[in-house]
Amino acid sequence: MCKTILIVDDSASIRQVINIALSSAGYEVIEACDGLDALSKLDGRKINLIISDVNMPSMDGLTLVKEVKKLAAYKFMPFIMLTKEEQDELKEKGRAVGAKAWLVKPFEMQQMMAAVSKLAAPRC
Repeated sequence: MCKTILIVDDSASIRQVINIALSSAGYEVIEACDGLDALSKLDGRKINLIISDVNMPSMDGLTLVKEVKKLAAYKFMPFIMLTKEEQDELKEKGRAVGAKAWLVKPFEMQQMMAAVSKLAAPRC
């Protein structure tokens, strides 16, 4: 069975670029435009990894991590935060709530794929 990754970003172009890269690598991809939309996609189906922006309308990425970790089926969900935010204080907050990786935009696709393979491997 293929590994499924949820991409959460308010930028449709970022979601599209990441979707293409992940799909080409053999992952199943689900997209959400913000934290609230992402929570609505967590309906019991198996998701292996969430890649999320930090700054989004409706619900930011760090709040999303906290909310997902409250759900029994997704309590141990790994998160990669993909954001323009570089402050060490914010990165520390991300680690404190459970983010496993922090990539700064613009990012190298190789760097993101390396983090994905560590956290969601193996794929199909």
